Amino acid sequence: MDIIDPRTLFVTESRLKESRKLLDDFKHGRLPPGVSDKQLWEAQKIKQAIIHPDTQEKIFMPFRMSGYVPFGTPIVIGLLLPSQTLASTVFWQWLNQSHNACVNYANKNATKPTPVSKFFQGYLGAVTSAVSIAVGLNLLIQKTSKFSPATLGLIQRFVPFPAVASANICNVVLMRHNELTEGISVLDSSGNVVGSSRVAAKHALMETAVTRVVLPMPILVLPPIIMSFLEKLPLLQSRRRLVLPVHSLVCLATFGLALPLAISLFPQMSEIEVSKLEPEIATATNDKTVIYNKGL
Repeated sequence: MDIIDPRTLFVTESRLKESRKLLDDFKHGRLPPGVSDKQLWEAQKIKQAIIHPDTQEKIFMPFRMSGYVPFGTPIVIGLLLPSQTLASTVFWQWLNQSHNACVNYANKNATKPTPVSKFFQGYLGAVTSAVSIAVGLNLLIQKTSKFSPATLGLIQRFVPFPAVASANICNVVLMRHNELTEGISVLDSSGNVVGSSRVAAKHALMETAVTRVVLPMPILVLPPIIMSFLEKLPLLQSRRRLVLPVHSLVCLATFGLALPLAISLFPQMSEIEVSKLEPEIATATNDKTVIYNKGL
């Protein structure tokens, strides 16, 4: 909840500097008298929401996890609009994967440099898979004559989920594929780099991919179910102008619920037993477990 809190988007540069200095003073035992635990936790919240844990640089506002809901909700609304044309399906799937690609890139493990070519490879792969699946399913549904027009309309509302979920996996794997060959840095309990592990990279990608499948599930499945019920109410039957605002609120609520649940499945700074890693890492530390940045 702290990481996705949209209020951190409005933190000033001076407040961020104060928070980072407070945490640095605490780390080095120079904490001024009178500083409370509450102030330290608030400083930690601000830093984690804005600063990348590997590069220690600010993440561009629209691509922070705290900006995922406010900047992503309009896209979700577009994805779930009823009676989509071929052009609108392609547009919203392209826009969604463009946003996801930037979020993935901004919040990836950055202990190893990633070529820009890898970013575009992942981006093109994700967009192609999302558009292909969405368009293919829509065409398949339209050719089906077993269902009534109303039922077909309801089924089409669920098309975005399989398209987005599969594309999200492609997005993560293709954009971060170099981690599997280069490995990612693993740290001991003191925060020192022990080595570079391909095994830890595999775990990081798998955990992030699972998160990216779980995340769109309630966002893209619940609103169509809820809206199919709400649209039958007399109020929305008589006042069709209210359908889009109500639809938007439902999307916003499910997005706000799903995001903290999805990213909390696995901690960003994950632990793994040294015995499961490469032999050279096992001999480089006496710790039983090491830490790696999974990415968000």
